[in-house]
Amino acid sequence: MNRTLRLLVNACVLLPALALAQGASAPTADKPAVTFDEVERGFYFAVQAGPSFVLNPPAAADTPRPLSPGQTAQVEMGVDIGEFLRFGVFVSGSANRAGAEYEGFSGRRASGDFSMLTPGASLRVMFLGLKDAQDVQRSWFYLRGGAGYALFSPKQLLPDPDILVFAGPGFEYYTRLRHFSVGIEVTGTYLVSSGAMGFALTPSLRYAF
Repeated sequence: MNRTLRLLVNACVLLPALALAQGASAPTADKPAVTFDEVERGFYFAVQAGPSFVLNPPAAADTPRPLSPGQTAQVEMGVDIGEFLRFGVFVSGSANRAGAEYEGFSGRRASGDFSMLTPGASLRVMFLGLKDAQDVQRSWFYLRGGAGYALFSPKQLLPDPDILVFAGPGFEYYTRLRHFSVGIEVTGTYLVSSGAMGFALTPSLRYAF
């Protein structure tokens, strides 16, 4: 009886030790580490806004074309094509002031301020990236160009649409929030039919999905 009891006690002591040893010898697979891109690229949504100027607004021959200051804003959606290219479609709007002497194509039936709504497309080329202290290229210089279909208001002042082309340099910084970048752009504009030229200075904010 004592021998049987002793065997049982020994078994109770040895079994947990054997189980622990067996568990320690079994290989355990490590979970792969989760990594994130320092700079997110892909589909994006961007907004930009700032002052704009039309140097010689559309107008009939031999009528005043005064400098017209104003504001512009743009909403863009698109996709990054690798690290250096970005294609987007946009809708922009602008409102410009003009004095009573500005008559556009109204034949003196209207005068003054005008606005423009332009849907279009653009292509951006990143040509110089600068690395930060962590060896990440967060700062980029780029060139952006595009075209759109400009619609004017009021119609009595500027009845006919025009083709708007634009181009200019810019700077973009990819923040440490990964999905967000901020920038600033200088854009020269040209209305093909009327020969009106202008420029805009627009800070921007972008979110990449």
